[in-house]
Amino acid sequence: MARALPESRHSVGKQLSFALYGAANRMIRMHKPFLEPLGLTFPQYLVMLELFEGTPRTIGELGAKLGMDTGTITPLLKRLEASGLVTRTRDSNDERRVLVDLTPAGEALREDVWGVSGKIKSACRLTDREMAELRDTLDGLARSPGE
Repeated sequence: MARALPESRHSVGKQLSFALYGAANRMIRMHKPFLEPLGLTFPQYLVMLELFEGTPRTIGELGAKLGMDTGTITPLLKRLEASGLVTRTRDSNDERRVLVDLTPAGEALREDVWGVSGKIKSACRLTDREMAELRDTLDGLARSPGE
């Protein structure tokens, strides 16, 4: 019979990376029942939130804002376009740039997409202050230099 060893500072349960991994997975799973009826995946939801802040946007702008490289965001945008939620067109002033805009169907999702964050907030059971502090801490970690 194996005996339980005391948890060391090196065990997975003591690692910040493991806690962040678990929290990120949990957050994505929490969104799923709210996004599926809208026909959106979690990354598509993030893109739509960003597009609701203003369009048209270049693929480069969206990728930089969301921390996604071109190889990640381009297929995601192609799927949103195939779903009829966005358009992708070449910039007439600079053919190298592709502009992303909302279609009327994409615009029609605005209130439903915005409503998801309120549902997630309720499910998290954190106060506004706790949520803001956690978000700011994680944002600082995500944007800290060191890569």
